[in-house]
Amino acid sequence: MKGKKLDIIALASIPLVMTLGNSMLIPVLPMIEQELQISSFQSSLLITVYSVVAILLIPLAGYLSDKIGRKKVMVPSLLITGIGGLVSAIAAWKMADPFFVILIGRFLQGIGAAGAFPIVIPTVGDMFDDEKDVSAGLGMIETSNTFGKVLSPIIGALLAIYIWFLPFLFIPIFSAVAVGLIWFLLEAPKRPEDKQGQTFADFLRMIRQVFRDNGRWLIGIFLIGAINMFILFAFLFHFSTLLEKQYQLDGVMKGLVLAIPLLFLCIASYITGKKIGQNKLVMKWTIFIANLIGAVPLLWIKGDLGLVFLSILLSLSGLGIGISLPALDALITEGVEKDIRGTVTALYSSMRFLGVAAGPLIMAVLMERSDQGTYYILAGLGAVAAILTLITVRPTKEESVSS
Repeated sequence: MKGKKLDIIALASIPLVMTLGNSMLIPVLPMIEQELQISSFQSSLLITVYSVVAILLIPLAGYLSDKIGRKKVMVPSLLITGIGGLVSAIAAWKMADPFFVILIGRFLQGIGAAGAFPIVIPTVGDMFDDEKDVSAGLGMIETSNTFGKVLSPIIGALLAIYIWFLPFLFIPIFSAVAVGLIWFLLEAPKRPEDKQGQTFADFLRMIRQVFRDNGRWLIGIFLIGAINMFILFAFLFHFSTLLEKQYQLDGVMKGLVLAIPLLFLCIASYITGKKIGQNKLVMKWTIFIANLIGAVPLLWIKGDLGLVFLSILLSLSGLGIGISLPALDALITEGVEKDIRGTVTALYSSMRFLGVAAGPLIMAVLMERSDQGTYYILAGLGAVAAILTLITVRPTKEESVSS
């Protein structure tokens, strides 16, 4: 990655900001429920609305980034994210019944998210010719993403101690920092001239052709990524609730405990990104083993567990997810040609956001019943992800992914 370290630092600021802007709210959701007098289901919508909007717009953002350039999409998207945070903060500060307007702010953040983090992955792929450099760069991006998840419960809880809606107000500040880094440090690769004249109809035809040629393994990777994020955000949402209601932890202490599984996830992502290299067969077995590691500890979780044992089990699950994500990023980025990379990785990011959106929402419904039964479901999904890896991901002897 010689000569590109500043570019990677600039790009890494985007997933950090996006993660802080979303995951920072998770430890604050019980407090938001109390302040606004809303249900757990309604508070989960603050995560879900953000993610659903991103899911719908990410493919369009991928198309635009291929057509007009990565940087021209990322910078306005970060500005929209900041505006969304400001709308939510002002509504919470000034309005007597601000929930609906806060959702509008989160809607705007989702629009911004669609054109920010999903565009980072293909940009890293464009920057390097050596697949080892691509893997290392993606590892740094995924580490930044997971490091944001480690910091977010601590920062969110710390800010909410002073004013419950302060996390919303810090989103524009974080976004402004990322805009500055991208604007001054990133030299995004120029897009090919043939992409600049591409129409939306051409774009749709290209998507159909991509799935005709690579449908089996692409769909497999998409589903595995979605499952990983679903499991992660489902158990984080539940863990946050348990820490406050069952273990009587709140404030910074709650944020610190909530960050423990995410710290394991972050370390695993960093090491995997450094070590994964360019061998696609190694990537396949890494994803398979990682999903088993993520699934098995969840089988032991039940309602009467002590906090230490529960934290250990969730940390092991986070470790598995942290190993899986950089390998998925590298496999999908290195497994397709550069001219379709923006489109394919955008679709992959949409599926990851689907997991983020569905996790808290479905967990809010399931946790009203049985904690143990809920975690059996999550463990089963982890096993499904492992099986999908075996069935759909089939590298050839030349180490290129095929269907």
